[in-house]
Amino acid sequence: MDWKLFVTTFATLFVAELGDKTQLACMLMTAETRKPWTVFFGSSLALVTVSFLGVMLASFICQYVSPNIIKKVAAAAFVVMGVLIFFDKM
Repeated sequence: MDWKLFVTTFATLFVAELGDKTQLACMLMTAETRKPWTVFFGSSLALVTVSFLGVMLASFICQYVSPNIIKKVAAAAFVVMGVLIFFDKM
């Protein structure tokens, strides 16, 4: 296992997810249901599944598309989303 990659991935996703809407949704669900372990296991499984799908899709796409093109498309998508959010269209 590439421990440097593992730690970098963990740290990047940990910081990115800290305080986002997913964490807030988990907090709200736990507060409403008072079942923290059920919410924890459900949200953990959802995040693992989404991460798995992202990694598998990236593995497939990278066979046919250059990583530079993927970065540029992702950057453009984030800019478009940012503009839409800025103008309250999203």
